[in-house]
Amino acid sequence: MRLTSTSLIALTLTAMLLSACARRTDIPMSSLGDDDDAICRANGVAVGSPEYAACRKDRDVQRSNAINRADRAQRNLGEYMLNNPSRP
Repeated sequence: MRLTSTSLIALTLTAMLLSACARRTDIPMSSLGDDDDAICRANGVAVGSPEYAACRKDRDVQRSNAINRADRAQRNLGEYMLNNPSRP
């Protein structure tokens, strides 16, 4: 099957539009293990108690720190690539 230039352009535009739907900051709920609610309940903390709120807040902080580390690593890689170009 031969692809014409029109179908190649349409395919390229479709790929670009679909790639815009994916964001780097979308991290699945299970990125740190299990569901936050399940982890806090497994520790024997009752829902609605101050300990449960603290547990959920700690999980949010852990997730935020993980996102920040990943962003910093990506920035460092980009800066390294800009400052150390390889010339074949």
